[in-house]
Amino acid sequence: CPVSGSVLAIEASLDRAAAAVELIHAYSLVHDDLPCMDDDTLRRGRPTTHVQFDEATAMLAGDALQPLAFELVASMPIAPALIVQATQSLARAAGSQGMAGGQAIDLFRVGRSLSRDELQMMHGMKTGAMLACSVALGGIVAGASSASRQALDAYAQAMGLAFQVVDDILDVTADSASLGKTPGKDAAENKPTYVSLLGLDEARAFAEELRVAALGALAPLGDAGARLAQLADFIVLRDR
Repeated sequence: CPVSGSVLAIEASLDRAAAAVELIHAYSLVHDDLPCMDDDTLRRGRPTTHVQFDEATAMLAGDALQPLAFELVASMPIAPALIVQATQSLARAAGSQGMAGGQAIDLFRVGRSLSRDELQMMHGMKTGAMLACSVALGGIVAGASSASRQALDAYAQAMGLAFQVVDDILDVTADSASLGKTPGKDAAENKPTYVSLLGLDEARAFAEELRVAALGALAPLGDAGARLAQLADFIVLRDR
């Protein structure tokens, strides 16, 4: 959010919008790690919430983080119409049309095969929707033009998918020390990934293809898209 908002030289309310996205993300990780979901014991190099405390505490922590995100959005000092748009964007990204719906597909895919289109749809919902929302909120808060918001959306859609492709690559090439989480879990649980579907080299090529597409989407923004271009490079070239 801070990056996309500064592209349009607007600062008001961006901190709250960015914090709201991070709160939704944090809640999703706490719940995602639960035994009934992915059953992970390591997150960001530390024991997951339900391991450090207990399952009930983890469930309630996530439950508390989600409404706090919407409280922050509702308190942004901008026009009410923009607050409504921001609230709708965040709700869609976090709900059944986005992250939660993607997680449902993710749970269903254990031991099942998915086509490339199905895998892309799942990741577009589970991972891409929240990343796209974080970029969209910057445009909404800034009161950006329709053309600028379309450019930001195209950029975010490409980078949201690229993030997941790189995640799949790192899951088989990195260790727990660099990832901060348990590597190889998707393969162990027989979940389809871009690496299992395309192979490592083709998955890397696809990530680069998405980076190029994202940079192309920024063209209408001119020099104002420079920081988002740097973010695209970071997402695709990262090693953790």
